Amino acid sequence: MRIGELATRTGVSVRALRYYEEQALLIPARSSGGQRHYDDSAIERVHLIQMLYASGLSSRTILDLLPCVDAKVNTPESRAMLNAERERIDQQINQLLQARDRLDAVIALSQSPASGCTRMETAPA
Repeated sequence: MRIGELATRTGVSVRALRYYEEQALLIPARSSGGQRHYDDSAIERVHLIQMLYASGLSSRTILDLLPCVDAKVNTPESRAMLNAERERIDQQINQLLQARDRLDAVIALSQSPASGCTRMETAPA
């Protein structure tokens, strides 16, 4: 499939796909005319890249991790890298859960009749 179809099928912009290529995260085949061509496995690859970006990984870290995913590399170094990223994500999840709990407490307080909180005050711009 060509880059436009891959963009449509993954919901990712053509520009983002070109960026992934620049970062060596996605390697298309090229036609004799230089057009990019992707096989169906590129769809899963793009979804994986998107998920890793969403979890806060940099393109460099993703590039380092992809061989572990592609070849199912199982070395002490690859396991250490994967475990470190998992720990970082766990810490991020815990921080988000704490933030949500605090927000829930503020919401509960603001809904209490005795709170005296009838509207949110905003700081002047």
